[in-house]
Amino acid sequence: MPIFPLSNVVLFPQLATPLHLFEPRYRQLGRDALAGDRRIGMVVVRPEFADDMAGDPPVFPIGCAGRVTESQRLPDGRYNIVLRGDYRFRVVEEEPRREPRMYRVARVVPLPDVYAEADRERVAALRPGLLETVGALLRELEPEHAPGLRTDLFAGVDDVTLVNLLCNAFALPVEDKQALLETDSIPERYVRLESVLAFERAHRNTRGAGSRGRLH
Repeated sequence: MPIFPLSNVVLFPQLATPLHLFEPRYRQLGRDALAGDRRIGMVVVRPEFADDMAGDPPVFPIGCAGRVTESQRLPDGRYNIVLRGDYRFRVVEEEPRREPRMYRVARVVPLPDVYAEADRERVAALRPGLLETVGALLRELEPEHAPGLRTDLFAGVDDVTLVNLLCNAFALPVEDKQALLETDSIPERYVRLESVLAFERAHRNTRGAGSRGRLH
């Protein structure tokens, strides 16, 4: 699978992310993906190597495969695309780069989001608490939008989509988002996300408002 490493974007299953492909290697990736199965693997560069984006910096081993659902090729060869997350994967190894391919390709294995039938009751109990935390944080971040947040708005959203949607909704540090992506169990992703958002509230209350935690 072709992989697209970025330092600040984490793709989650079932969610869509807009991307702008402008470097020559990623223009080539976009062209080849659109001519093939339209699949791209998003991976995150380890923060300590973020200054080496022009090279092939080390990445976290867990990423998310996405499929291009919309695309626009610009006159100069750049692409605007929308990538919709399909499933998480683990990078097994990268393939040697051979001309004329300029982008990175990795052998990957899919990872399931574990959600057993026995966990449904537990998640049903976790949802109200998570939504309460989201509402409290939203009232602090975007008070003008907070009155419109009602728990019944999410009544028709399945558990997996909801937790991934909320993981993506806030501008959390990339390490936190990566940790959420790496959480294999859906119930544990609920627990971890509520913990992360509770920390964001505490951080704001002790340090003052900042860019952390704001809505995308």
